[in-house]
Amino acid sequence: MSSDETISLLYVDPDERARLEVETDLEASPLLKVDIQTCSSRAVAIETLESNAIDCVVTEYELPEATGITLLDQLRDEQPDVPCILYTDVGPNAIETTVAEDAVVEYLPRDIPDAAQSLARLVRNVVDERRQLAYPVPDDEDERLAAIHRYDVEALDAAAMVDRLTELLANRFDVAVAFVGVVDAHEERFLACEGADWDRIDREDAVCSHTLLEAEHLIVEHVQSDARFADIETLDALDIRSYAGVPLTTPDGLPIGAMCLVHDEPRSYSDSEITDLHRFADELMEQLELRRRLSEVGQAVPKPDHEGGR
Repeated sequence: MSSDETISLLYVDPDERARLEVETDLEASPLLKVDIQTCSSRAVAIETLESNAIDCVVTEYELPEATGITLLDQLRDEQPDVPCILYTDVGPNAIETTVAEDAVVEYLPRDIPDAAQSLARLVRNVVDERRQLAYPVPDDEDERLAAIHRYDVEALDAAAMVDRLTELLANRFDVAVAFVGVVDAHEERFLACEGADWDRIDREDAVCSHTLLEAEHLIVEHVQSDARFADIETLDALDIRSYAGVPLTTPDGLPIGAMCLVHDEPRSYSDSEITDLHRFADELMEQLELRRRLSEVGQAVPKPDHEGGR
């Protein structure tokens, strides 16, 4: 993430003046470009996090009916890779941590000199660290996440079609598992999975997080010998030794997930096999695009006014 990219930040504080002050200071800081949302309570913060892609959460310690630590502990369960900063004038010795002993957050006292600049610098650092160390993120991430909602398989009544294509994919290739995954902001959801009973994994553990950035496909003949994936315990636990994935890309070029093959032994793929994998991915996206367009048309056509016909 370059310093020119905008950081989406949520600031939580019950004090209206404090919210305005932090928002003004961060927006004026030359250290970062930031898009700030603010709220006054844990409940509203959780609702905001569920419906928006947030890069960083900053919170006061004392909140209505909760503490900032409680909020950040809940956030850790739902979005574990979002950086969290406790920004408060409550001293470290007065902060109750027993309710969330496993919560790991950054702490910044707001009564230090140049606190606003220190906060801007810390936000910049934790977001950069997350982006650089966890997984690569496409430049058009916000647009990509919005596209995922337009191609929602359940809403488009496409689950049976995805299952059928994945089963055909598994029959075509001699591999342990074939799957279709959608890469959300913080995890990969398996829409269909033939050969295993996988539901979802953290995005930082997903090979498909890297596939999103590939123009054509990603082939990893030996996962444990690849520096990008060698230390990911989840891949080892799922017995993923080789990987082949093709991005599922919308007509306007946004990758929403991947169609993939994994095997329990290192293996390679012929040009013919890779071509066939592309065909399966293209067929899936054509089906989803068709259903999306039909859904839009259906929503645009006015329903009969039965009341008026009486």
